This record gives sequence, structure tokens and C-alpha cells, in this order.
Amino acid sequence: RVQLVESGGGSVQAGGSLRLSCEASGYGFRDFCLAWVRQIPGKEREGVAAIGSGGTISYTDAVKGRFTISRDNDKKTLYLEMNNLKPEDTATYYCKASAEVVSFPEVEAAQCSGYARDYWGEGAQVTVVS
Repeated sequence: RVQLVESGGGSVQAGGSLRLSCEASGYGFRDFCLAWVRQIPGKEREGVAAIGSGGTISYTDAVKGRFTISRDNDKKTLYLEMNNLKPEDTATYYCKASAEVVSFPEVEAAQCSGYARDYWGEGAQVTVVS
């Protein structure tokens, strides 16, 4: 069974930086497509960034040039480096792992597609104050 645990959230002033980490337990991490998804209360979840098992990366337009997604397969850990944070980045950030390819896997529009199973972390709160 795959479990995901996020860390690194917190409160920061606008223009500041934070790094989120997501540590996985279980097997198969190297084959997972991984993503960060955020949710503002009252709104739908929004894909922020995704990275495929081969290293393909996609970002949502709102974070391009400010956020960097990366993965360390040996440590079974996903990262999100967030710079020049803005108040509109305030949200709960979730780590998502997609496993078991069922069709042509793609990393597009900050999302992973073509997988049968998704695993989610419990979320990390990021608050950016102006």
C-alpha cells in the first residue's frame, strides 16, 4: 500500500519561499507519475505541477517561472520549490501519485493521465500574507 506524507508548509510573506516535500512509503515509486494539487476552500482542486516517471514536467500557467517540481526516486520523495509566493498561492497543497498505466501515459496541464490508481497525501497548508 502506498502512503504519502507532505511536509514543509507554513506561513510566509509575499515574495518569500517555501519548499514542500512528499515522502512515499510502499513499492513502485520510480514508476509513478507524481503531482502537486492545491485547493482553496470553496473551490475545486487545481493541478499545480506534475512530473512523470521519465522526468517530463508540466506546470499550470499561474506558477511557471516561480515553482519547481522535482523528485528523488532513491529517497521516494517529491518536492515543490516555491519562490516569489503570492497571496493567491494560499491553499492546501496535496501530493498525488498515479500508478498502474492503463493507457498512453501523459504529463500535461500539470496533471498525470493514463493511470488506473491515484494515491493522495493529507495535505499541507501554505499561507502567503501580503
